[in-house]
Amino acid sequence: MKNKDALIQPDRGQQATAIRLVCKSSFDEWLKNLNQGQRASVKAQKFKGEMGQTAIVPDGDKWFAAGGVADVTNLSHWCLANLAETLPEGDYRLENASAGQSTLGWQTAQYKFERYKKIDKVSEGPRVLLSKQVGQIERTLAEAEAENLVRDLVNTPAEDMGPSNLESECEKIAKEFNAQIRIVQGDTLEEEYPLIYAVGKAAARHHAPRLIRLTWGEEKNPGLGIVGKGVCFDSGGLDIKPANAMKLMKKDMGGAAHAIALAQLIMKAGLPVRLHLLVPAVENAISSNAFRPGDILKSRKGLTVEIGNTDAEGRLILADALTCVSEEKPDLIIDFATLTG
Repeated sequence: MKNKDALIQPDRGQQATAIRLVCKSSFDEWLKNLNQGQRASVKAQKFKGEMGQTAIVPDGDKWFAAGGVADVTNLSHWCLANLAETLPEGDYRLENASAGQSTLGWQTAQYKFERYKKIDKVSEGPRVLLSKQVGQIERTLAEAEAENLVRDLVNTPAEDMGPSNLESECEKIAKEFNAQIRIVQGDTLEEEYPLIYAVGKAAARHHAPRLIRLTWGEEKNPGLGIVGKGVCFDSGGLDIKPANAMKLMKKDMGGAAHAIALAQLIMKAGLPVRLHLLVPAVENAISSNAFRPGDILKSRKGLTVEIGNTDAEGRLILADALTCVSEEKPDLIIDFATLTG
């Protein structure tokens, strides 16, 4: 993650606004320790220390932020997320708690998708949280980078996030981490991965189906297979979806997005594994050559599959990809299906 995007930074004693966390069970005692003006301010903002509540409390010529959490001594990942979204721009530090893993919520809560529309308002951030846990900062930023990559991929509409675009994303991380990548498409895809080919063959040429295979790590290390469903748009095929069900089908490659981001996180951490990332990338489109209900298709494994409904395409492409990764005999396989309905 670029430094300008890092909203968790080392605390070196620089000036910052205090955040005081409070939970509902200790709220009354916490309130007693405030002066009359502060109590009036808290009451006016209807702050009662409930999870997710925030308040701006005057403190002489300054102010501090109050945040409601479930447990001050055991902060969850997301307990600071609302503070990160609602506080004014500036630098902050927790005054009465250690941030721990809650820094992830602080970082990811300020995510913005700006590919098509820039957000110019200064009032919308950034808010920077200072932390003395330097090791935790590095882990948090790596996790947040992966999570925000998933968001970027899923939020991008299908015309700009088709099979070739997923390929480009994988090529980008392969180059960064010196991984090997192979793209199988065309006649080779039809022969070696017939289910993937059948599902995606009706798409336009620039959205042609493919299997993306990325490998990384020493062969002697334990094998880890990661497979993600990459249906970049799902019309339902000839068993077409109704409009309201098709509206969000750009997200049907969310499994692939998670798989790609997890692979990136693993390589960035340098985990001692032999990584196999497989993304079957297709668009389930409608054309004269689309696969049909009643068709009997042959899989990579050699089994035949009778198609009852062309909107059950995810299990088809995953079947060929899972067969392929199983051939590597990994110690663990993680499968992101994102099946809908």
